[in-house]
Amino acid sequence: MSLIPQEVVDQVLAQADITEVVGDFVSLKKKGQNMWACCPFHHEKSPSFSVSPAKGIYKCFGCGKAGNSVQFIMDVEGTSFPEAIKYLAKKYSIEVPEETQDPEYAREQSERDSLFIVSDFAAKHYQQRLTHHEQGSIGQSYLKQRGLSSNTIRKFELGFSLDEWTDLTDSAQKAGYQQKYLEATGLTIVKEDGKKYDRFRGRVMFPIHNGSGRVVGFGARTLKSNDKKSPKYLNSPESDIYHKSNVLYGLFQAKQAIRMQDMCFMVEGYLDVLSLHQGGIENVVASSGTSLTEGQIKLIARYTDNITVLYDGDAAGIKASLRGIDLILELGLNVNVVTFPEGEDPDSYIQKVGDTAFKTYIKEQSLDFISFKTSLFAEEAAGNPVKKAEAIKEVVASIGKIPDAIKRSVFFRSCSIIFDIDEQVLISEYNKMQLQDRQQHRSGSPEPAYTQPAAPAPEPEKPASDMDVLKRYEREVIRLMLNYGPKMVDEQQTVAQYMLEQLEDVEFNIPIYVTLYQKMEQILQQGGLVRAEELVNDPNEEIRSEVIDLVSSRYDLSHNWETHHIFVPQEEDLLMYGIERAILRLKRVNVQMLLKTEMEKLRLVTDPAEQDHQLNYILNLKSFETQLGELLGIVVNK
Repeated sequence: MSLIPQEVVDQVLAQADITEVVGDFVSLKKKGQNMWACCPFHHEKSPSFSVSPAKGIYKCFGCGKAGNSVQFIMDVEGTSFPEAIKYLAKKYSIEVPEETQDPEYAREQSERDSLFIVSDFAAKHYQQRLTHHEQGSIGQSYLKQRGLSSNTIRKFELGFSLDEWTDLTDSAQKAGYQQKYLEATGLTIVKEDGKKYDRFRGRVMFPIHNGSGRVVGFGARTLKSNDKKSPKYLNSPESDIYHKSNVLYGLFQAKQAIRMQDMCFMVEGYLDVLSLHQGGIENVVASSGTSLTEGQIKLIARYTDNITVLYDGDAAGIKASLRGIDLILELGLNVNVVTFPEGEDPDSYIQKVGDTAFKTYIKEQSLDFISFKTSLFAEEAAGNPVKKAEAIKEVVASIGKIPDAIKRSVFFRSCSIIFDIDEQVLISEYNKMQLQDRQQHRSGSPEPAYTQPAAPAPEPEKPASDMDVLKRYEREVIRLMLNYGPKMVDEQQTVAQYMLEQLEDVEFNIPIYVTLYQKMEQILQQGGLVRAEELVNDPNEEIRSEVIDLVSSRYDLSHNWETHHIFVPQEEDLLMYGIERAILRLKRVNVQMLLKTEMEKLRLVTDPAEQDHQLNYILNLKSFETQLGELLGIVVNK
């Protein structure tokens, strides 16, 4: 069990707004009663991820992920329940009592949580060394020299690692942190002979956060200009919590601004992010020197479809990073490009011209990527027919990455003007490339080493079994109770009370519905109301998942029907009719299953008197089945 008190968990569940929580990670748009977005858990182009503010739940109709606010944080960040509660408690300013670092608590933490905890300790340790250790003045001088304010340093939790071999390792172990977690995060390096030392020494520390603000790794810059052996920048190695291809520096601090401005600026280095953020351009992230990956692009796509890449004034660097931008196009995002004068980067240029002039510059110089790439290659190929042909192929290949046909058409026209070439030639080249890709894909598949047997003919569809039918009808009854339980049938009874009364003589058989029925029965016995919101927070994951599935609807009726005065009856309009039929169907299938059981028993009875008794019982059941069928409008052959 977690050491977080239950009253704190209840307070978090009560205050956490599902729209706000999910909205920190994806850009939600209202449609009908719910909010929708492309799912953050799998790649999709049409939104199938639904958030219900009224029910406090999310559900993806594509991959099936579902849950409440706490489950969302667990899913999106891969954290445990206690860590998700602590994240939400911090978001909603709910105090979580200090936990005792005893052995029992340590055992309760997962290996992954322990890595987060150690990384958090290291970040705080480096901050303390920057501000409260005599060596920290070296780091402070460097950061001030780079124009960073105390507020920016605090906001991004910058720190300093002492120029000593085991400062962090010794401090962490003294505080009770295990060496294996220090090793696993790459903070401590252990040699074969058992000697250990800190990875980061004498460096300014840049903590790298995940989307929810947890420290997952570090970037570190040396301040020794005369040390030719050590790299200028040193990063944490890959770990269970840090995967470079799925992390963007500054995203945690930038995500709200990205969503608000519907734009993300992409830069290369830590200081680029810090200087721009300080200058009022807060919607900025960095790939931290790595090639742009699909995972990083998907992170940005949670908040916006628009990316502007800010390139250093280095032609070689620009050419090297073009492939990453092709990947952005392939994933359906819009890309613009801004280049700076030779020798300048975003950090140096904003320091040189100031915040206002910098913003004006990027606004005036921003160019869509295809036009930028076309102009870049056309300029290089001027006067050289061979280079021009190669350049055209390069640009056509990029245009071919764009999934939207209309956008492709617009860019083909723009490209034809810049290269002074017929648009149809470009389209023909694109079609040829597509054909070659398809042929290569087919021919690239190795032939199997054996002849596969012919696929067996599909078996005829089997009729639904009794248990399948029973499950369907039990599910429908529970669904109605969950969705409409608190509604009043009349002045005396709620829907849940009425249904439980009508189902008094019915025994549920499917385990999950037995459990849900018993829980709703218990809520009513205690004088409460049956609400789906209560069961969505049940500790049992199977129950939570089933409840969310039962109360989630993929479709909302368009408001245009109402606007045009077209009446479409909703389930709620015919609620009592639906409830009555659901109860009758469930009773009837129970009677039918009981009939089969009693018929089997009759075959085994040999005593005439007992046979008569059994036969009468079967006839009574048959009569009851007929009555139920008549009430449902089902014709039963006599």
